[in-house]
Amino acid sequence: MRIEFIETGERVNLETLNRKPFFDSDASVIAANIIQEVRSRGDAAVAEYTLALDKANRPTAEVGKREVERGMRELGGAMQEALMEAADAIKAFHENQLPTSSFISRADGSMVGTRVTPIESVGIYIPGGRASYPSTVLMNVIPAKAAGVKRICIVSPPREDGTLDPAILGAANLLEISEIYAIGGAQAIAALAYGTETIDPVDKIVGPGNVYVTAAKRLVSGDVGIDMIAGPSEVAILADEGADGTLVAIDLLAQAEHDPDAATFLVTTDETLVDDVIERMEQLLGRSTRKEITKAAIDSNCFAFICDDMSTAIEVINDIAPEHLEIMVDEPMELLGMIKNAGAIFLGPWTPQSVGDYMAGPSHTLPTGGTARFSSPLSVLDFIKRSSVISYSYTALSNQSRHIVELANAEGLWAHGRSVEMRFEEVD
Repeated sequence: MRIEFIETGERVNLETLNRKPFFDSDASVIAANIIQEVRSRGDAAVAEYTLALDKANRPTAEVGKREVERGMRELGGAMQEALMEAADAIKAFHENQLPTSSFISRADGSMVGTRVTPIESVGIYIPGGRASYPSTVLMNVIPAKAAGVKRICIVSPPREDGTLDPAILGAANLLEISEIYAIGGAQAIAALAYGTETIDPVDKIVGPGNVYVTAAKRLVSGDVGIDMIAGPSEVAILADEGADGTLVAIDLLAQAEHDPDAATFLVTTDETLVDDVIERMEQLLGRSTRKEITKAAIDSNCFAFICDDMSTAIEVINDIAPEHLEIMVDEPMELLGMIKNAGAIFLGPWTPQSVGDYMAGPSHTLPTGGTARFSSPLSVLDFIKRSSVISYSYTALSNQSRHIVELANAEGLWAHGRSVEMRFEEVD
């Protein structure tokens, strides 16, 4: 753990946080080549990359009903119960987010408003590799369904035997998603964006992935919509002298075990807490089932900032703009109003980030790498479109025509002005 002391009025040097850049030139070159191959050769290119990169040989990327049923038989009752309970909480939260169309009528007979409609089709990327993420199925599919998206398909990299993890299939089956493809990486993003003989293209792609998935999403953005450019996961814990060092330690490890590049930050006013946390982390790490990954993340990307006072500590948090923020102080609600930048905020010692990852309700797809300064968690809003609606009467256009023509002429747009003037010439 790297330790820094922050005095009152001092700011964090963000360059020292060792965050991975969102743009990876090497990954972008590889992703661009894969995208071009998939666009040119479709399913054949997808199958070749699946064999070469995932070591899986499948007759088709499409996951059929029998394969889903076989996976469901492997899923225990306790897991099915957990998925259902999580799905209910996520659905209840996101259905409450749905905005409605609205219109304003004016006395001159004009009407303006906003019409809200769902995106027609969405492809959702579910990561594989180091772990299985059925929770990501729930956290991405349910907001899309709440928004009213008609077509939702899932892509996820297969295991070496060619199958998908039963928990992923179980989550998809629970949500009645029947369009599932066992493909991953940049080839999956290309297939979703441009289509193949098997896969129809979608309008938007969401879901986290590795550096090649992220590079591919960046490259296809514009041809299709994307949710965000995501980096390694991270947590910051804001704690005072009353925080339990063991809980702080295990919550830091819980984030670090995601990925060797995961970042963890402890921001505190209590120097003795840092010493306690370091000791507890060493003890707990020896019992981890993901010790190698967790230790790599802690060794490379674990920081402690010891601040002179809580106001300075909060400024450090806002500068970091973490993906997850746990506030472990006596009265966390009193600090909430001062937090400007965080993807998800967890209040008090009984609210570890794990509840947000699985069960609380809000989507766990969050802005990373400091992008919480300007980005928001995935929500129903990511799956809708807003169209402006405008209707003018004769009187309304007449009242504004002179000003419209004046502005059009100032911009050198002759036809813009004449399109207004000629309407009154024809009427008169």
